[in-house]
Amino acid sequence: MTGGASGIGRAVSRELSRRGAHVVVADLDGAGAERTAKEFGCSAATLDVTHAEAVRELVERVAAERGRLDAVFNNAGIAVGGTADELTLDHWNRTIDVNLRGVVHGVHAAYPIMKRQGSGHIVNTASLAGLVPAPLMAPYTATKHAVVGLSLALRAEAAAYGVKVSVVCPGFTDTPLLDHANPGLPQTAVGSGARESATRTMGRLYSVDALADDILRGLARNRALIVAPASGRLAWRGARLSPAAAVRVASLAVRRLRGR
Repeated sequence: MTGGASGIGRAVSRELSRRGAHVVVADLDGAGAERTAKEFGCSAATLDVTHAEAVRELVERVAAERGRLDAVFNNAGIAVGGTADELTLDHWNRTIDVNLRGVVHGVHAAYPIMKRQGSGHIVNTASLAGLVPAPLMAPYTATKHAVVGLSLALRAEAAAYGVKVSVVCPGFTDTPLLDHANPGLPQTAVGSGARESATRTMGRLYSVDALADDILRGLARNRALIVAPASGRLAWRGARLSPAAAVRVASLAVRRLRGR
């Protein structure tokens, strides 16, 4: 479980552990991973998902120690917000490195093992922003669309080998990601106000515990796309029915935010 020290990763790790799974909580925040692992009876690892070799070594070690690899959760990610004209290439590159390449590294390490053993489930965390127009965070939106595409393409290939692939697309969820937008990068008004904007948009943010239940229920049913909460599924369906209308709604939201 990458990004397992907090937020969605922490909640899913707790639920998996409660159900008897042996979970390895991996996170760039090694101390946070240790705390989470100790609380839930898991193992911990410090991991930077942008380092392909480190990801490969961890995945191969876990598979060797446990004798198999049942599931890999490529969940680590960062939030980056701002208008397209104010975001720098550093914003873009860091988002691509973590949100997209981090998933690629996890897939590249896990898929050959699962293919050989004829089983396993790869779970990639994207976002509702990977399914609908999500302005004021173009790098984040671009990478999440890419993760959705990667996951669905791999699912089509992997089915013949007994390997499952699912992609998780949460709407606004109450995670620390909203409090740490643009980490280590130039701050923007959108980034610094991410939680406030999300709360104003949704009224009440979805809980990570409820999302963890949704995720594990979706995996049990081998869902290709796990979209939650219900408001997120509604937005997704609306965007599929009328992409142009979805863009118009997103444009109105941008104008309202700029008016404030």
